[in-house]
Amino acid sequence: MRKREIGPYLPGDVRDTESLYELFDDDDAPAATRMRRNRDGEPAPRTRGRLTEEARARLVQAREAVAIDDGPPTGDRWSSWGDADEVGPPPHPSWLVTELAAVDTDLGVLKTGKEADVFLVERALPGSGRACLMAAKRYRGGDHRLFHRDASYLEGRRVRASREMRAMQRRSDFGRNLIAQQWAVAEFAALRQLWAIGAPVPYPVQRIGTELLMEFIGDEEGNAAPRLVQLRPDRDQLADLWHQLIEAMVTLARRGHTHGDLSPYNLLVHDGELLLIDLPQVVDIVSNPRGHEFLQRDVRTVCTWFAARGLPIDVADPEPVAALLLREAGLA
Repeated sequence: MRKREIGPYLPGDVRDTESLYELFDDDDAPAATRMRRNRDGEPAPRTRGRLTEEARARLVQAREAVAIDDGPPTGDRWSSWGDADEVGPPPHPSWLVTELAAVDTDLGVLKTGKEADVFLVERALPGSGRACLMAAKRYRGGDHRLFHRDASYLEGRRVRASREMRAMQRRSDFGRNLIAQQWAVAEFAALRQLWAIGAPVPYPVQRIGTELLMEFIGDEEGNAAPRLVQLRPDRDQLADLWHQLIEAMVTLARRGHTHGDLSPYNLLVHDGELLLIDLPQVVDIVSNPRGHEFLQRDVRTVCTWFAARGLPIDVADPEPVAALLLREAGLA
């Protein structure tokens, strides 16, 4: 747009030539005008040239200063609640801090894994005394190998774009990023659904991209609840945990699902209560061609562990347990 054409398109006072120059496109000027501006060897005012290294360094410092000034006085960052792609199902638990003035602080690593790392995060509202602990599960992106067995889990979760599906099958950087996104979305959806029907899972707080924030299962000091594999329960405790597990598996089966990778390593026990964790690969036993196989493997794995700890073999028999779950799923 030429200088002489700007006036009719601007409201108010257009006599401010400095602001008009900001709208003027030098490339739109006549060639002779552009040449006159640079004929003396000096760069023309407002010419868009490359930044010198010194200028670029000053710009980086200025941007970092703005970012630091915009951060909270304490903690790592402002609460990300307002930036979440998804949040947990209502009503939100009373312990959860949802105020945007809250501050999030990373307190350390809880667990490292092949596809994701889990961190302990505190969300506190300064000056109020209110705070909550959460587990932040952060899936790795394209620079890491994800889910060495994920091909079979992806059955029944096809994406519409053939380009994206090809990238996922080739495990390119782009494809692995898509897989991480898909697992994060799938796990958060599973947690929301299972929490809503009363299944024993941590409350899903929010999801931003490939990061999930969930209820921290542990004590107020930040000590995580033990996994089932770490326990040596007595006979009564073992029987109680077995009944809790069967109830949890039946709850999933009635929704047409099985955990998909169930083992004593992804079962937590907190104050005598058993909880399911690590749910990105929840399998739809109806739509997945290998759904029955995954269900039977889940059953065999947990039955083997309970039988080894002293549960009677006729109780921890995989065949009747699998038959029960298939009946509850309406597939018997």
